[in-house]
Amino acid sequence: MKIKNVVCAPGRTGFYFDDQRAIKAGATPDGFAYEGDTVTEGFNSIRQAGEAISVMLVLDDGQIAWGDCAAVQYSGAGGRDPLFLAKNFIPFIEKHIKPIFVGREITTFREMADELEAMEVDGKRLHTAIRYGVSQAILDAVAKSNHKLMCEVIAEEYGTTISDQMIPIFTQSGDNRYENPDKMIIKGAQVLPHGLINQISTKLGENGELLEEYIAWLRDRIIKLRHDPDYSPVLHLDVYGTIAMVFGSDPNVIADYLARLEKAASPFMLRIEGPMDVEERERQMIALRELTKVVDERGINVEIVADEWCNTLEDIKYFADNKAGHMVQIKTPDLGGIGNIVEAVLYCKERGIGAYQGGTCNETDRSAQVCVHLAMATNPDQILAKPGMGVDEGYMVVYNEMQRILALLKK
Repeated sequence: MKIKNVVCAPGRTGFYFDDQRAIKAGATPDGFAYEGDTVTEGFNSIRQAGEAISVMLVLDDGQIAWGDCAAVQYSGAGGRDPLFLAKNFIPFIEKHIKPIFVGREITTFREMADELEAMEVDGKRLHTAIRYGVSQAILDAVAKSNHKLMCEVIAEEYGTTISDQMIPIFTQSGDNRYENPDKMIIKGAQVLPHGLINQISTKLGENGELLEEYIAWLRDRIIKLRHDPDYSPVLHLDVYGTIAMVFGSDPNVIADYLARLEKAASPFMLRIEGPMDVEERERQMIALRELTKVVDERGINVEIVADEWCNTLEDIKYFADNKAGHMVQIKTPDLGGIGNIVEAVLYCKERGIGAYQGGTCNETDRSAQVCVHLAMATNPDQILAKPGMGVDEGYMVVYNEMQRILALLKK
């Protein structure tokens, strides 16, 4: 089967592009927007509408395979590719990608995805968002041409076994961190609430007291609202480097604070994502490695999750090899081609590091559905509910796609 045509359509994502550096520098919330000057190149305002591009491959039998190009909420920060705007990149795709694919025979996912991943234009690799969306479309095309599920294609080509049960779903609250957790608890989310702890004065506290109080509130809220006494979700908070901004770089001092948080979370397991952001990959790896070592040596029951400066497949392997964290977030759009997501999950599992197949609230329903197929074929420790920050929508997309896969495979 061949690809007859490539069609692009501009789209909206489930959230927004945010200038992370401007927010961390103290931008003032103004309703749902922010007041202040932008810091990251390409932003016209601190918060602006998220954009995507649907890339549709028209097959010669009339079927349409498609994927969505999307980038993370904090584009341009933490070593990532620049802001991804549809008006800039649809012409790029039509000029450089379409001629290569029109008339091409569909072979295997790995072969076609590797070709895409290796492509360069003017000596530069394709934007991660383009590689992300086009590789989704490739996987769908291979699946449709072989009359298989996308997860079946991945399992066959990578030699894995498709999960016969649900992957734990991690839900994120956005700034609505007191109402949205109720939704998570009622729906039985296994990991919650993310929390968006990205400012010191209003979310972490000048001495870390606000986060400590919030975790204690979460603990009590779960115990109050749960219908099943055995329901014991993992508490996973993303702090965007603010802990180190308050407590400094000494891993023992940070560990003292994490011990306080462990006590506040008990009896629930606690994960802290991004305790520091030192603005450079090597230093970030070393800082997380040292903190992980101290936490383990002191027997503190808190798992450290690597995120910032751990963006590409190479980064993830580097952090995993050095045990820079107990878990690594595989932030799916940052890896470019989705084959890298598969390899990242498998590599982390091989190295005994937790694999969190994440992503961003700033994706689409389509990219989330494809990511579910990748997760079911590779069995990471958890998968992010996405897109959006409203809990219900992202949880629905991921949960329902997972249940459809399970039902179809049983038949």
